[in-house]
Amino acid sequence: MKFTFDRNTLLNEISVAREIISTREAKAITSNILIIAKENRLSIKATDLKVNFYTQVPVQVQEEGSTTVYCDTFLGILNCLPDGEVEFSQEVNDDNSNSIKVKITTPDKKNKFEMRSLSEEDFPEIYTAQNVPYFEVSSKEIKMMINQTAFAVSKKKSNVSFNGVLFEKDGDSLTLVGTDGRRMSLCSKKILAGVSDFPPAIVDTKILNIILKHAPEEGNIFISVVDKMIFFKFGNYEFGSVLIGGTYPDYKSVIPRNQSKSFQVEKSELAEALKRVSLMVEKDVCKVIFNISDGKLKVYSQQQSGSANSEIPCMYAGEDVIIALNVNYVDEPLRVIDTERIAFDFSDGNGAVTMRSEPQADYIHIIMPMDAD
Repeated sequence: MKFTFDRNTLLNEISVAREIISTREAKAITSNILIIAKENRLSIKATDLKVNFYTQVPVQVQEEGSTTVYCDTFLGILNCLPDGEVEFSQEVNDDNSNSIKVKITTPDKKNKFEMRSLSEEDFPEIYTAQNVPYFEVSSKEIKMMINQTAFAVSKKKSNVSFNGVLFEKDGDSLTLVGTDGRRMSLCSKKILAGVSDFPPAIVDTKILNIILKHAPEEGNIFISVVDKMIFFKFGNYEFGSVLIGGTYPDYKSVIPRNQSKSFQVEKSELAEALKRVSLMVEKDVCKVIFNISDGKLKVYSQQQSGSANSEIPCMYAGEDVIIALNVNYVDEPLRVIDTERIAFDFSDGNGAVTMRSEPQADYIHIIMPMDAD
């Protein structure tokens, strides 16, 4: 196999492939990428056995062929080479092992690297969505929905179904839900008009974070849910991920109804108050107290080593209310809500709190309170 390519073009694709790979052991086949040179196109495949990546880039193929290459080393070589054309060649040594040679072909400087590869026959099969129904949605909107929900999933492995984001079709609406059992983030948008039904899918956050990073801000993205897999396509990229098994909790029963009280604050002022008070929050408890009264919100924390107190104005009229909340459960939604004002809806100091944008958008964040004592 022999081909030449533009260094910068391939550098970007190999960098994406590196994000998929889960191990740095050169002897593990999943630390390698599979490359196939054919008809002046280079196909690149990477997998960690749960998340797959496939792309194609234009190259000049002198000899068609395929092999695997250790991704970290190949990426390191590309990073240290200057811009320009690079030649990639493969040959069989006398001991029947593969030797891969990568060298720069710019006339003013020559560099040469050699490394061994693993047999492509050992590379795991990567499933692709062929002849299956894709639905098309706005890339900007799906990224917004992921951004509003993915952070809320559980980081613990004790309940597997809590480790992913639920994708659910409800009529013409696509609903995404993330929860860890103590808080829940939900986003629902009517973007599936004319789309065929598909079963609810629990999607690993690894693939969702990759989509957030690489999907374009403009244009559309294609999604398919089929055979315990979810696929995403945009540009020249195709990603696939094994769905998380298990039954997702009944999230609809968690959504509070008829919350009679509400207060509003400026997002920037609340962010600054939380930043100050967090300095005196016990890391294993993460509790802050909201003391809501006419026209003001007092945020404070108290522990054996000290206390912190910050007061900001708020829009509220009613009896004083005290609510204890996990500071992270407030701070993380605050980072993704994109309005200048934030609203908190509640019934009393002991029930669920709904944190949302003001004016209200297509997403909500529900937080279960802590013991205020």
